[in-house]
Amino acid sequence: MHAAARLRIVLVGTQHPGNIGSAARAMKTMGLRGLVLVAPERFPHHDAVAMAAGAGDVLDSARVVPDLATAVADCRLVLGCTARSRRIALDELLPREAAARAVATAAAPAGTTAAVVFGRERTGLDNDELQLCHAAVTIPADPEYSSLNLAAAVQVLSYELRLAMLGPREALPAVPAPDGDVPASHAELEGFFAQLADTLDAIDFHKGRAPESALRKLRRIFLRAALDDRDVRLLRGVLADAQRMARLAAERGP
Repeated sequence: MHAAARLRIVLVGTQHPGNIGSAARAMKTMGLRGLVLVAPERFPHHDAVAMAAGAGDVLDSARVVPDLATAVADCRLVLGCTARSRRIALDELLPREAAARAVATAAAPAGTTAAVVFGRERTGLDNDELQLCHAAVTIPADPEYSSLNLAAAVQVLSYELRLAMLGPREALPAVPAPDGDVPASHAELEGFFAQLADTLDAIDFHKGRAPESALRKLRRIFLRAALDDRDVRLLRGVLADAQRMARLAAERGP
């Protein structure tokens, strides 16, 4: 399967249906077809069809899902497009770097999927949504007028993805060997993070402190480690034993 078939554009909470159509047109000009819409305010809509201008097939095949976690559950790489921000500590990539990484993931022999995620027109992606991403993508616009509309941002990333697909494979980051381990999917990682949070509560790791800061830092550590599916199974086994020991200790009492 061609890498383009494993590249996904995800639009979150799009408010104006015309922007969905314009994004579909931007995708199709660069050979991309995989569009997922997360809780769009108005879709299907005639404005989307009008602005698609010949990319109606992309709209027709678009999936509509209720949340970002569902949209990227099967993905091995999730890149969130956002303005430079200190709200969530994510590695920041330029569009060309992000595209190379996404295409390398999509071209892996194991058949992995990469997603590029775009937020709402006015507010972008919120903190919880950014936390679901492996890295952030920032378009280096002129800081004196850095406002890009949604379709323009999709066009920039779609163009870079197209260049990466047309470019020499040796210029791309390394990808798993045919007989190598498959990178953990987004759903597998989120299951691990949920179990990690439960385990930390079970062993009273936080000692009454708010858990959010520690969990954010732990997420970053494990995402940088690029866990594969066997890594996740091993770590979840360790957590399961820790939870079992915590239950036994609680049953024994002081």
